[in-house]
Amino acid sequence: MFLTAMGASLTVGALAIAVRSLAGTSPASASSAAKPEVMVWKSPTCGCCGGWVDHMRAAGFPVTVQEVDDVEPVKMRLGVPVRLQSCHTALVGGYALEGHVPADSVQRLLRERPAAVGLAVPGMPQGSPGMETGVKDPYDVVLFGGAGGDSVYERR
Repeated sequence: MFLTAMGASLTVGALAIAVRSLAGTSPASASSAAKPEVMVWKSPTCGCCGGWVDHMRAAGFPVTVQEVDDVEPVKMRLGVPVRLQSCHTALVGGYALEGHVPADSVQRLLRERPAAVGLAVPGMPQGSPGMETGVKDPYDVVLFGGAGGDSVYERR
């Protein structure tokens, strides 16, 4: 696999560009009607991760799941800071997604194409996609890896 074989030797920015070109999701093609594939890495025992996968599929994203015993190496390879980590990690359109990021936030990210590594919902906030328990805690969707550092992309 490209990410496994080459991930360690590429900078995060170069990796994002390489993945975008391989996935055919350059900024010019991001506006096409078809949504890009979401590649998800998760533990085989995590139920809330499966809920998030269902949420993304319901929003029209094709999703491929890779179950791994240790998601940490993927997080590190994709440039997800420890302070923003959650239970699962994904890649879509050259951007990293960490945790329970809402599908509409991902759609906005792909539309706007900011210069960043990706989006994260740190922790596992109740009420976020895949964590629907009847309780809804407020949470932030964080844009990370940009030149200006982390910023709140959305408040939920």
